[in-house]
Formats: sequence, structure tokens, C-alpha cells
Amino acid sequence: MQTTMMDIPLSLNHILDRAGRLFPRSEIVTRLPDKSLRRHTYAQYYQRTRSLAAALLAAGLKKGDRVATLCWNHHVHLEAYFGIPAAGGVMHTLNLRLAPEDIGWIAAHGEDRFLIIDDILLPLYEQFKHLHAFEKVIVFPYSGEPVAEPFVDYEQWIASASTEGFAYAPHDERDPVSMCYTSGTTGRPKGVAYSHRSTVLHALVCSLPDNIGLSARDVVMPVTPMFHANAWGVPYAALNVGARFVLPGPHLHADDLLDLMQAEKPTMSLGVPTIWLTVIQTYEANPGRWTLPTGMRSIVGGSAVPEALIRAYAKHGIALTQGWGMTETSPLATVSYRTPELLDLPEEQMFARRAMAGVPVPLVEVRIVGDDGECEWNGEDVGEFQVRGPYITGAYHGLAQDPNKFTEDGWLRTGDVASIDPQNFVRISDRTKDLIKSGGEWISSVDLENAIMGHPAVAEAAVIAVPHPRWDERPLACVVVRPGQTVTADELREMLSKQFAKWQVPDAIEFIDAVPRTSTGKFFKAALRERFKHWTWTV
Repeated sequence: MQTTMMDIPLSLNHILDRAGRLFPRSEIVTRLPDKSLRRHTYAQYYQRTRSLAAALLAAGLKKGDRVATLCWNHHVHLEAYFGIPAAGGVMHTLNLRLAPEDIGWIAAHGEDRFLIIDDILLPLYEQFKHLHAFEKVIVFPYSGEPVAEPFVDYEQWIASASTEGFAYAPHDERDPVSMCYTSGTTGRPKGVAYSHRSTVLHALVCSLPDNIGLSARDVVMPVTPMFHANAWGVPYAALNVGARFVLPGPHLHADDLLDLMQAEKPTMSLGVPTIWLTVIQTYEANPGRWTLPTGMRSIVGGSAVPEALIRAYAKHGIALTQGWGMTETSPLATVSYRTPELLDLPEEQMFARRAMAGVPVPLVEVRIVGDDGECEWNGEDVGEFQVRGPYITGAYHGLAQDPNKFTEDGWLRTGDVASIDPQNFVRISDRTKDLIKSGGEWISSVDLENAIMGHPAVAEAAVIAVPHPRWDERPLACVVVRPGQTVTADELREMLSKQFAKWQVPDAIEFIDAVPRTSTGKFFKAALRERFKHWTWTV
């Protein structure tokens, strides 16, 4: 017997057509650099996005060519999400928060052919353009200033493209549509390529009520950068249901977000815990200045969400929902919510549950693997957290298969240590490597150590994660100075600032006599963490 179902490929083009035809009056609101607002309907967005695809094809884009974006959260970036795949290309989001050298390396490794960039980010482009030559640099005049040659003005470019007779590039549902590089936790960043199929499936899972739960009645405000795991995949899901978008652009300070929330009243928002921490602190420090959008839900991820933060928003009628994922998982893999087994659990006791990573979402399988094999879901057995599913990567772009990242039977090794309790809730307890996660972004301790030890006055350096009240964690550099040499903390930070983004540079540098070692001669970072476990910050 054979199925009678039509073999129609899953495609982002279907979502784009659906948005333009079913929800023509839905709105996309973009905050401009001067903080004014620009508004587009879905009907206008649909035409502009198809014009972008036509312009790319006219420029000679071939199937599979990479088109990089270096943009904030705004309507043009959203156009790239669908316009580049519509032409058969692969959108490659570049993380503007990385050091210029890393951005240039990633663009070169991804073999990006074209670049779409905000005009206000051209100074950043000037710092890495020597590392990769783009065939065409298309500049969105975000600030309203004229675009000078040799750059191409985005608005003029798509306006001149004819969509008469335009047809979507032929594709298979497993063809890539976008690519995002990890933050380079150890060594160089690694590329993850998402497909039409994986992206559509992820969008559908996101929209389910117990996950992110999106509908046409929602007003969605992604504070999560659109270059960070595709804003957690939510733009695809929100467009599919016809939700209203509120895109904050570069204005991510707490007072800016509160102003925007006051004006546009989002019902769903996304962001890392540090964002919501500064927002609630600013709100409570200025009584009467703003009114929070009561009833707003917010999916929070990137790092663990403190229970105290969840409680602080609950007092104002706002629900923070913790989700867990990685660039490799598209990223939504687990969500914390009230499952049927917990219907009778008092709300006061649910707060502890909401601070956990949550339960696996549909289509995603999880397991815990310890030294003796797969662990029981008893809340006590701890091991490596592994996942698999149809929207979880099984390899990295351009790299040989790595047994440290993927098991022989096809599971992704997340690098997290976790347990799962009888109610199916995942609790992330530690990391298998000495990584630092600050404000939702990974920082490599090894890269920092190698750079510090490149200073002629430094004998040894070990970098550890120290808890931070605002950023979750910050790097503490423990430095041993060579005999007869001198170096200051400010000198080391100045040196590091030339190689790393500002947020990657350690705020604290402690000079010590020697770095403890294990029996095999390796740096014994556990001893350093114990020594500095009571470290305090001035915030």
C-alpha cells in the first residue's frame, strides 16, 4: 500500500505567499536610528521581498550562493529572511557583536558572495573588509543618508528590479535557506545551515500554544537579534500566522524598550535574561514613567533565567517562559510550561519549574548519557545532554564530522551536563567544557588565555567563569607575571580589546603566584573556581 497524500515540499515561499495574500493589512513596525517609527503592511512587505529576490537574480545570484546580512532588527532584515531563499540563495547572518577579525573570517569561510548591510554599520565593515572581498555590497540607508559609491543603495536597487514574470527558484525542501555560525565556544566558529524543511517545521513547533504560542492576534517584539540563531526562528513563525511585528532596531537600552512597549504594546517578546533584568530594574526605579504591557508573554533563553526574575515580572502580570536551545537546534528544543502532570501544582511552586530548561518540544528527542550509558529520567542521574530531531543539525558547514559533537548513532552532543526528572523537566547543571556564557553569548576561555599569554610579561593565564548579577557570568582572568616583569590589568585589557569584542574582554584580572595544575599537568580550573567562588562585583 502507498500513501495517497500529495508530495508537496515544505517551503519558505509558501509562508511568504501566505503572508502577502492572507494577511495584507498586518503591520511591520520598524524603529529607525532617530527612534521614529516606519510602518509597512504585509502587502508592501510581500512586494518588497519579491523585488529583493528579483534584484538578486538580476545580479547573477546562483542557487546556493551565500548572501550575508549585517543588520539590526528591522523590516529590511526581515525581507532578507525570505527574499534571499526565494531567489535560491542562502542568507548568512553575520553577528555584528563579534570582533571584526571574527566577522571577516566567518564571511570568508562561508564564501559569502553579496553583503546587505545597514549604513550605520559601515564603519564596522571597514574594519574587516580586507579579510573577505564581497562581489557586491548593498547598503540599506537606515539612517536616511545617501548611499555613496561604490556601494549599492538597497532601496534604489530593489525599486529598479522588475517582478514581472518572477518565479521562485526551483528547490528541494532540503535545500539550505540560511546559515548561522556559532559563537566560537572553542576554536573557530562553526556554521549551521538550515533548510526549507527544518525551518518550516521549527516555525510550526514554535507556534504551538505550550511553546511560544503565536497567533494572528499577537504583536511580536523580537529583542533577540535577528543575527542570533535567526531570532530563535520566530520571524518565520510570526509571519506564517500573520502576527504584527515590532522591530526595535539598534535601540536596546532598557528605557528605549520601555518606550517602545508603551507605544506599541507587544503581547509576545523575546530576549536574553540580562535584557529583562535591566528593563525591570529601570521600570521599578522610575515609578509612574511607564506602564508595562500587562499580559505580555516573553520567551527567554540564551542562559539560565533566575527564578527571582520570573517572579519580578509575574508581579506585573507578565509571564517569562524559559526555553533552551542552541544555534545547532534552530534553536527551540525545550520549553518550561505547566504540563498536564502539574495542573494541580500551586502557582507558588511552579516558579521553580519555570526556572528550569523545561520539557522537550514536539519533534525533538532528548537523552542524558553518563559514563555507564543512558541515564534514567529520575532527576538524580546526571550526564551529557544530547538531542536529535528533524530541525537539529547533524554536521557543520565545510567541516569533517566531529565525534566530540555528534555520536555514532546520530545525536548532537550539546556540551551541557543535565538531568531529567520524572515529570520530564530538563535541568541544566553544568558544562562539559570551561565555557563562559555572558549575556546569552559564549566566550571561549581558551582563546582569552592564549591571547593573554601572548603578552611578553605573562607567564601563565587561566580564565574562569564567575557568577555575575547582571550578565549571568563574566570572565575572571587569573594571571601569573614573569619574574622581573610588570604588567597592569589595564594594559592587558587594552591588548585584548584589539582582538576581541568589548563584551568578551574580562572585566576582572587577578594576579596570582601560580595556576594550580592537575596530576597530568593541566590547569586545574576547579581549584580556581573554588578559590574565587565568593568574588563580588561592583554593578
